[in-house]
Amino acid sequence: MSKKILHITNGDSLTERLESVKLEGEIVVWREMLCEGPTVSQVGNDRFIALRKRFLQDEYGVSNELYEQEFMSQLKKLDSIDRYDEIILWFEFDLFCHINMLAAISYLIQKKKQEPLYLVCSGRVPGEKELIGLSELSDKQLLSHYKNKIKLSEDDLDMAHFIWQLYCGNNPSKLKPEIRKSSNFKYLSSCIRAHIERYPNVNTGLNALETNILRLIEREHITSEHQLCGYALSYQGYYGYSDSMILKIIDKLRPFFQMGDDGLELNMNGQFVLDGSHNFYREVKNDESYGGTSKYDFLYSPENHQLLKL
Repeated sequence: MSKKILHITNGDSLTERLESVKLEGEIVVWREMLCEGPTVSQVGNDRFIALRKRFLQDEYGVSNELYEQEFMSQLKKLDSIDRYDEIILWFEFDLFCHINMLAAISYLIQKKKQEPLYLVCSGRVPGEKELIGLSELSDKQLLSHYKNKIKLSEDDLDMAHFIWQLYCGNNPSKLKPEIRKSSNFKYLSSCIRAHIERYPNVNTGLNALETNILRLIEREHITSEHQLCGYALSYQGYYGYSDSMILKIIDKLRPFFQMGDDGLELNMNGQFVLDGSHNFYREVKNDESYGGTSKYDFLYSPENHQLLKL
């Protein structure tokens, strides 16, 4: 008798790939972006749903009906996880995927999952210079990743559940000790570092990703915001942001650059950011949030890599 397998994927692109290589098992698609906006630790409860619906409607124009159709309908499929013999998580190396993965594991723990849980995670691939996403793998590489899937230990699951609780809590500084802990989550430490650097720099008021986008304007010959978005997507490191998320950041950064005769160029404010000679915290502060905290309630100190609570 064959095993009943459930795959939880990070999106539709990968789902199509798994269907094309005809992997055995059913698929649930995790269509969320929990690395941005408010969350609570109890995934799927009334408060979680209300917070996510409001955020996605306000920031990205996602209707409540679409959220129910795209995410909640998939989440409800996990109510019957006891029907499966194995659950396979398919998530990538970046922060976007890792936050969703932590939430998915926490949700399965909430459901008192007893089945073995495995992880297929892309990233460094032999012969490749850059980190590679799951959907970018060849069929042969994808099947090899599946064959070499990692069985998550109870310690791994406890760690993932704990970090999700911390992410949804009110003190992101508590995440820093988790960087040094070992686990089967190969890229988790890098993702936690990237998350900590999303809080505004104590010297400039802009975070690492926002500052990097200004550096791209200074360094590259960029003729449009569309081209800038492409560069930012390529050079974002461990964030894994989508084009709509990057475009939202670029829109926020308009006070720091302008269109010149030869393309985009930094204005005086943009130069001040890169020089570290002025703090724009008050000018850029808004109501953005990450998990359980307001983005602007903490400052990141690059000198000692600490978060400072205001």
